[in-house]
Amino acid sequence: MIHPDTELRLINNDIGYGVVATRFIPKGTITWVLDKLDRVFSPSEIAEFPEPFQDAVNKYCFRNSSGNYVLCWDITRFVNHSFNPNCMITAYDFEISIKDIKAGEQITNDYGCFNIIRPFIPNDEGNRRKVVCPDDLAKYYQSWDKKILSAFRQIQNINQPLIKFITADLWGTCCRIADGEEEMASILSCYYKESK
Repeated sequence: MIHPDTELRLINNDIGYGVVATRFIPKGTITWVLDKLDRVFSPSEIAEFPEPFQDAVNKYCFRNSSGNYVLCWDITRFVNHSFNPNCMITAYDFEISIKDIKAGEQITNDYGCFNIIRPFIPNDEGNRRKVVCPDDLAKYYQSWDKKILSAFRQIQNINQPLIKFITADLWGTCCRIADGEEEMASILSCYYKESK
């Protein structure tokens, strides 16, 4: 379930569609939660799909730490990649804004967090990184953890429209992390390492 203050818009002809904030979303806001309508497929289920579906899987699914494919039922599947994202996945089956997001700004993620199958070269944003790789999570988790933890520090202080999709136990964990009473689980726990 994506944050309610978002909508699908055509970004441009090169990028296609993307998800855009319709109101200001402050740093520390939960922007997406895995919910009961999201579909999770095993690799063996995906292997049974005919070719046209394989392309859709590679375009719209991400893989979780078990190597299963997750297809978001709502506009979340149109969130675009950025090497300088404003949201990041966490070890808790939700995403959090790691910086303030202005109204009209795209919601973005670093696809390096999503256990992609093959490397790809996205649009050049002027960063040193030019390629998104399957093992980016293992390479960059420490710097990503710092950004996520900084966002967690704000999680209790702002309106959280998606809190109803989070269990009371998980919210308690989030609050303890925010207060420095519990260590945050690393984003590295989302990593799926392919067996060779």
